[in-house]
Amino acid sequence: MSTEIGVWIAALLTLAIYSFLYKDNPFYKVAENIFVGVSAGYWAVILWFNYAWPNLFEPLIMRGSVIYLIPIIVGLMMFAPLIPRVSWLIRIPLTFTMGVAMALVILQRIQGEIFPQLQATFLPLSGVSPMQLISNLLIIFGVLSTLVYFYFSKAHRGVLGVFAKLGIWFMMVAFGASFGYTVMARISLLIGRVYFLLHNWLQLI
Repeated sequence: MSTEIGVWIAALLTLAIYSFLYKDNPFYKVAENIFVGVSAGYWAVILWFNYAWPNLFEPLIMRGSVIYLIPIIVGLMMFAPLIPRVSWLIRIPLTFTMGVAMALVILQRIQGEIFPQLQATFLPLSGVSPMQLISNLLIIFGVLSTLVYFYFSKAHRGVLGVFAKLGIWFMMVAFGASFGYTVMARISLLIGRVYFLLHNWLQLI
């Protein structure tokens, strides 16, 4: 067995986490709280040294840019609910944060997801191999039938109903593939932990 204290701590915490598969117990709760606490501390350090200090406090303190007092004041308003008399001030940072977040998310969704997905459906139907042609036709047909399923301005009957049902099948295949990928990712994590226990800790393999 390993003689390194770090390996023993990691192994015992791993076993404590997996003990939840039997039932909820104090060992799992301790490991869970340690994980949450370490994660919070880690991200607090990352946020301070990578974002808060270089982008806010360093320009304010080192270069005397008083304009950076504005985001500090807005950030302090997040703690306004702790003082009942000025609790209404939290509406200012929340509104600002939600507005910026919505603008960034909309831009990210359009440029990062919608446009690439649209471009991915503009596939050539000539000058390609037969297998590539079949693949391109399936993608185009799958996209169109899925869009038809979400067309609710007309009842899904006749040809429209057939396309809508095919859209359901395409979505089920996509969801199944996504679920299978998620399961395989989790199994990969489990294999990594089992290998760590057998190789690094018990040194059986």
